[in-house]
Amino acid sequence: MRAASVPDPHGGRPVPSHLNPHAQRALSVAGTADTQAQTVEDFRVHIITWNVGSATPPDDITSLLGLNVGDGNTDMYIIGLQEVNSMINKRLKDVLFTDQWSEVCMERLSPFGYVLVTSQRMQGLLLLVFAKYFHLPFLRGVQTETTRTGLGGYWGNKGGVSARMSVFGHTICFLNCHLPAHMENSEQRMEDFESILQQQQFEGQAATGVLDHDVVFWFGDLNFRINDLDMQVVKSAIDNNKFPMLWEKDQLNMAKDSETVLEGFQEGPLKFPPTYKFDTGTNTYDTSGKKRKPAWTDRILWRLRATAPAGTALSAGKRGSMSGLTSGVKVTQHYYRSYMEYTVSDHKPVSSIFTLQFPYKVDVPLVTIMVEDEWNSIADAVAKFKVMPNFARSSWDWIGLYKVGFKHHKDYVGYVWAKQEEADFQRQEHQVTFTEEELPKGSGDFILGYYSNNMSTIVGVTEPFQIQLPTSGLDHSSSDSSDFSSEDDSTVVLMKTRSRSPSPRKSKHRKHRSGSHSHSHSRSSSPAQAKMKELNVTDDSPSSTATKAESESTGRPAEGSSSRLSAPGEKGNDTRDSGL
Repeated sequence: MRAASVPDPHGGRPVPSHLNPHAQRALSVAGTADTQAQTVEDFRVHIITWNVGSATPPDDITSLLGLNVGDGNTDMYIIGLQEVNSMINKRLKDVLFTDQWSEVCMERLSPFGYVLVTSQRMQGLLLLVFAKYFHLPFLRGVQTETTRTGLGGYWGNKGGVSARMSVFGHTICFLNCHLPAHMENSEQRMEDFESILQQQQFEGQAATGVLDHDVVFWFGDLNFRINDLDMQVVKSAIDNNKFPMLWEKDQLNMAKDSETVLEGFQEGPLKFPPTYKFDTGTNTYDTSGKKRKPAWTDRILWRLRATAPAGTALSAGKRGSMSGLTSGVKVTQHYYRSYMEYTVSDHKPVSSIFTLQFPYKVDVPLVTIMVEDEWNSIADAVAKFKVMPNFARSSWDWIGLYKVGFKHHKDYVGYVWAKQEEADFQRQEHQVTFTEEELPKGSGDFILGYYSNNMSTIVGVTEPFQIQLPTSGLDHSSSDSSDFSSEDDSTVVLMKTRSRSPSPRKSKHRKHRSGSHSHSHSRSSSPAQAKMKELNVTDDSPSSTATKAESESTGRPAEGSSSRLSAPGEKGNDTRDSGL
């Protein structure tokens, strides 16, 4: 096989494919189970919070995303926004089409191999989770929750939205909050935070509440202010870079000493100027008649789940030395900063990068897809796959063909059903074939992904492979991602690689031309319309009852794709979720 490279997620410079952390780990520890159990991996998370004040996205968010840093180590982006425009006409449009903020984040991150894992929208609150495509099979149990606290819980302008998941076997929860404003409401902010924690409950045996997770990241416009000091004193301290005197009067810092609900939450030092409140379009603090006092309203905190008394090592060896408070997880904050260059809002965005260090508890995909390095003819368009014994297949599972740089699980070029027949129960290896109709026009680099209907996520992927087909007879390469996004195939990515194995311990395979019958469908019957829970930018939603009934009666997904995110009647259009 020829040497391969993938784009650097930050600097745009190619890096060798053998630096893929999964493939690299598979080589370094192959055949040594004891070594694997003790190996501690680094997983880098980039968190952003920004109260965007109903503004449209700026032209360039490169520096905010750290795409000009060039380290190439970020594994996951978590973007929490507050006050996304939620006027009735704008909110209805966002239900029908991708909202502008989600679109700009996808457009900017997808060329670097980041895929939207999940999202949650509650009126002005928006939470987006992106991860490298090769991590998708190891992000499991993805769930989202919303809690309204505005107007006594009836209005979603304040509250919290969260996303939780298991990352290589470790449970993590991301909680984006917008708490009550004004100086005098410090106690109300704490009460609302407690209410959010109590109300947000997830399905499953482990980590049912927010604080039950191994790691919790809490961020957003928390709206805590600076007590006692008057405007001139605060501004003078800012001008003279004397932030420590302001830290002592920061309401959140003060609450950490008295509020039990904050026990265990950590925050890096606030070495950047207060991020609120600026005259829009400037770096000048509020000059309006209200003259609001500057404050660090926009914050990012984290918490490790306590599993042993403080100072007690959990086990011998490297894992025990990491922390006496957590089950094998260590969190290191690399920086915590604001971005003065963004002026579209009266808040400045804040970001932080963390490294999570943990052993991989889950490092084998539920579905392993085997595909040849190149498809040079229609006859080559065959993929084999194996499933883990504990994986529950569904008749609505499908394998999508994605162009490198795809944005989300519905941004496919084509797909085939991975339907399970009775004869499949005894078969170790399964095969699907893509028809000419499902294949792209011309050549390029592509990825196959197995979408599980039961888990509502991609549970197996290949590394990029090349398709070079004759152009004659291939009339189209349009994607069914129109079900999700208002734009399509707008990103061109150069990712030349032949490695087949993004998954730990997954060996390289060549396809076998013999095998079971394939299950393919015309793209006019899109799995985006099937009887399945769908990821969408506005809300994580199951299909409507009508769509399910049609799908069940016909044995195929409901017909009729349109340029929108979720079909009428889906939860994503629920007026309760939208706050309408």
